[in-house]
Amino acid sequence: MQSPIATKLIDGLSADTPGFIGTVVMVELVWVLQACYHSKRGEIAQILEKLLRSKELIVEETELAWKALNHFSSTRADFADCLIGLAAQRQGCDETVTFDKGAVPAGMRLIG
Repeated sequence: MQSPIATKLIDGLSADTPGFIGTVVMVELVWVLQACYHSKRGEIAQILEKLLRSKELIVEETELAWKALNHFSSTRADFADCLIGLAAQRQGCDETVTFDKGAVPAGMRLIG
């Protein structure tokens, strides 16, 4: 029921009147694609790339999102973990620590 509404909204966007996608929304989108639609990593990467290339959308932290997408595409790390680790690096953190073993491929150091 929500899909037609979203499609209509997206179809109404243009380069002159773009939509906005926040970083948290990108993370949520990946989660929905994985959990609800059972999308594979390659499919998710293609979708994210299309969003990032779209003239009809402004993506928050575009450069960071591209870097996270590249890391996501080349490792087994989750997209969210890639964003977290890269955002920390950009802020000057030497390392990002985690209790999540799954975040290690994103470059985080496992603790605990």
